Amino acid sequence: MSGITITVSTVLALLGLAIAFFYMKRVMSVPLDMGLNEKDSVRLKFIHGAIAQGAMAFLKQEYKFLTIFMIAFAAIIVVLIDDAHTPDYREGIYTAVAFLFGGFISIMSGYIGMKVATQGNARTTVSAKKDISHAFDVAINSGAVMGFALVSLAVLGLVIIYAAMSWLMADLGSENNHVLMEVIAGFGLGGSTIALFARVGGGIFTKAADVGADLVGKVEKGIPEDDPRNPAVIADNVGDNVGDVAGMGADLFGSCAESTCAAMVISAVAFAADPNALLYPILISAVGIPISFITKLSVSVKTEHDVAPALMKLLIISSVLMAIVMYFVTMALIPGSFELGGKMYSSMGVYWCFFSGLVAGLSVGLLTGYYTSEKFKPVQEVAKSCETGVATNIIYGLALGYKSTVLPYLCIAISIFVSWNLAGMYGVAIASLGMLGTLVVALTIDAYGPVADNAGGIAEMVGLEKEVRRRTDILDSAGNTTAAIGKGFAIGAAILTSLALFAAFITASEKLMGSPINMSLLDPMIYTSVFIGAVLPFLFTAMTMKSVGKAAFAMIEEVRHQFKTIPGLMEGTGKPDYAQCVAISTQAALREMIAPGVLIMGTPLVAGFLFGVQAVAGILVGSLVTGGVLAIASANSGGAWDNAKKYIEAGHHGGKGSENHKAAVVGDTVGDPLKDTSGPSLNILIKLSAILSLVFAPFFVQYGGILLG
Repeated sequence: MSGITITVSTVLALLGLAIAFFYMKRVMSVPLDMGLNEKDSVRLKFIHGAIAQGAMAFLKQEYKFLTIFMIAFAAIIVVLIDDAHTPDYREGIYTAVAFLFGGFISIMSGYIGMKVATQGNARTTVSAKKDISHAFDVAINSGAVMGFALVSLAVLGLVIIYAAMSWLMADLGSENNHVLMEVIAGFGLGGSTIALFARVGGGIFTKAADVGADLVGKVEKGIPEDDPRNPAVIADNVGDNVGDVAGMGADLFGSCAESTCAAMVISAVAFAADPNALLYPILISAVGIPISFITKLSVSVKTEHDVAPALMKLLIISSVLMAIVMYFVTMALIPGSFELGGKMYSSMGVYWCFFSGLVAGLSVGLLTGYYTSEKFKPVQEVAKSCETGVATNIIYGLALGYKSTVLPYLCIAISIFVSWNLAGMYGVAIASLGMLGTLVVALTIDAYGPVADNAGGIAEMVGLEKEVRRRTDILDSAGNTTAAIGKGFAIGAAILTSLALFAAFITASEKLMGSPINMSLLDPMIYTSVFIGAVLPFLFTAMTMKSVGKAAFAMIEEVRHQFKTIPGLMEGTGKPDYAQCVAISTQAALREMIAPGVLIMGTPLVAGFLFGVQAVAGILVGSLVTGGVLAIASANSGGAWDNAKKYIEAGHHGGKGSENHKAAVVGDTVGDPLKDTSGPSLNILIKLSAILSLVFAPFFVQYGGILLG
């Protein structure tokens, strides 16, 4: 029967790749010069080429660094955990192979998404000359390539690594399936490691360019956003892709792989001799592929008023379909009753765990949309606060971010409580996969955002008629809201994923130790390590914010220098040096992403080696609780400032060029690194620390706690 489960997952993954290829061909079939005169066509192709080349050049440099790092870290895995508790199976070598394979799949996913996004942006622009419907189709199809390709590669990668490791470790026996699953967890660690640097590096790149372009161009020089006279404008458009496409893709690929690995580690204890239930977590993501395709076919746009509702329909319809289909899948694969941790649970309970995660994810996304969309009162209040200056704008934005954490955290807390009661630690892992059940759709609408944003920028730089820019602005406005929803969704998924990984870490450690782990808050080691874990997100945020500030300083100096030294630049007769600004962002991103990475990956390793499993567990709990709150507050404050600025630009409170607008631009500049660098990167902090701890559990159990004797 396990062969049937593997076969179904493989077929659905291959179907997803075929769908991604289909949508890629549809995007590429749109001619770049459609409806353009010769002058505009030449200009558009130049700008499109500059954005695509800049994005791919950054990825090439980043992946070169990551390849060296991944090989070095794989060697550390071999040294630290090889033969830790299975001397006949070389667990360290197998885990290192899974780690490298997970990293490779994550890189491939990011590359595909980036490639299509940078091809879809200009094609969305030319399609907007025809009508809003065609432009929407190109943008959403570009996003669909990312969604279907990434989830399909994740499922296919998990199937391949499971099949390969099952064959290599065939002599283990079902009673030692937990060892096999711990090895497979290396796949999730590889994906999450790539996500760390893609998120942090991409976030620093995009915000350095964005801040430099906005402060000098819009505030100091008073020129429009995406004005071709601005030397940082190409780097800004490149940054949208490296941060929001490659970065978000790697982030959610990591969540998908990590949640699945966490569930399989726990299920190896609960269902050691039942391959159906053992592979159920992989099938959850696989089932989401055809459901997302059906959802995609059911939604269309005919007028400009249909754009935002269409994106929301994608989320809601896919969630409803997943809830229905997964009931039958769960009943078919999970035993009617099973034991875990000395308690009895049921298959119906497992389904409700999945359902609670699905509903929590949708709720977090909708709440994020409420707090960050200019259509609703919170953002409109932030916009109105600009009438009394920058200070009140900052105050209102911060207050909104802090307040916006309450309801999402309550939704997640309810999901945790329900799932833990219905199926224990396994239930929490399944809830995290429930939240990721609509991952294809979430990625589709998230990648749609930067494509639409780039399309508007290209229209401005080419100098196309105002109607084209108006249509791309409609697409971009809807994309801003869905991008904020995507960030909220990613944060919520990271919180549940991290908790599932924590549960898997405790399960694996207790299995290795042969005794329960004392997690009492009255234990001084637990209490102290929780405090240490609680400050890590704040230190990480400080490091990434300062990195953006340093990179932005260099960008601002360069843009000012070019305006001063290039004759005729302000008049439009001089040619800005776009490449220099791209180079500044690239160098800053690659340099500044190292220290945060060392902090995240080094802390659990050092703590575990010096103080043992308890210390690691406490650090994971502390960083999870505060990291999730800080991530939501940062992302929502930044999103609110951004859309408050756009609300004013739409003609409210004085409109473009007013003092209120200048105050809103400053607020948006402060919020940019919060919502696009620090906030999203905190997802990686709480997930990567947990998956790394799970993979190195054998090392902590056997060699950790040297200072405690």
